[in-house]
Amino acid sequence: MNILGIDIGGSAIKAAPVNPDDGTLVGERLRIATPEPATPDAITESITQIIEHFSWKGSLGCGLPAVIKNGIVCTATNIDPAWIGVNIVTLLSARTRQKVTVLNDADAAGLAEMHYGAGKKVSGTTLVVTAGTGLGTALFRDNTLVPNTELGHLQLHGRIAEQFASAAVRTTLNLTYREWATRFDAYLHRLEELFWPDLFIIGGEISKDHAQFFPHLTTKTTILPAALRNDAGIIGAAVAVLR
Repeated sequence: MNILGIDIGGSAIKAAPVNPDDGTLVGERLRIATPEPATPDAITESITQIIEHFSWKGSLGCGLPAVIKNGIVCTATNIDPAWIGVNIVTLLSARTRQKVTVLNDADAAGLAEMHYGAGKKVSGTTLVVTAGTGLGTALFRDNTLVPNTELGHLQLHGRIAEQFASAAVRTTLNLTYREWATRFDAYLHRLEELFWPDLFIIGGEISKDHAQFFPHLTTKTTILPAALRNDAGIIGAAVAVLR
C-alpha cells in the first residue's frame, strides 16, 4: 500500500505518494511554496490542498522543521512561533480525516537514507546532515534513530550554526562552493568532536553538487553524499508511518 509523504520545509512543501517496499516515488512530485507566515492554519490549508491534488485517501506522513514530542510541536525556528505547543497530529488528523504521522523533517530524511539510500548497508554511528534553509541532523546508532537532535542549533563561532553554515547562507552571501565549504567544514568538525561518528551523509538539494565542495572538507569521518537528495524528506515521512 502506498503512503503519501509530505516534506514541510522553510521555503517549500513537497509531496508524493511513496511505495514503502523500495522507497520510490509513485507519480510526479508536487512542490508548492511554504506559506508566509507559516502558521498552523496556513500550513494545514496547504496540506489539505495537497491531499485534494492527489485525491488521497489513506495514511500520510509529514516531516516538519521542529522538535516533535508525542505529537506536540516544541520548537519553531523556520516556521511560525504559533506552532509551539500545538498537537500537530490531532490538528492534521481532524482537518484531513486521515491517519497522520508527524516527525522532525531531518529525522524523516535520515530514515529514508538509512533504509533506502547511502546508509542502507552501514553500521555504527551515522549523522545525516541536511543543508538547506537551515541545518538539519538525524543521528543513528546501528540504524536506530535518536530523534530530535536539531544540531543545526549548536553554537559555532558565536552564533547558531545554521546561521553560519547552511546552504541558504551560501546563497545569501553569494559564496563560492570553496568559500562555503570552509564554513560547513567547521560545522562538521564540531559534530565530530561531540559524537565521533563513523559516517556523515550530506543531504539536501546542495548534495547534488557535492563534487564541488567535498574536496575541501577535512574531517576524519568518512563523508558520503545522500543518495535520495531532495526526495529523502518525502520518502522518510512516508516510511515513518510504518514505524
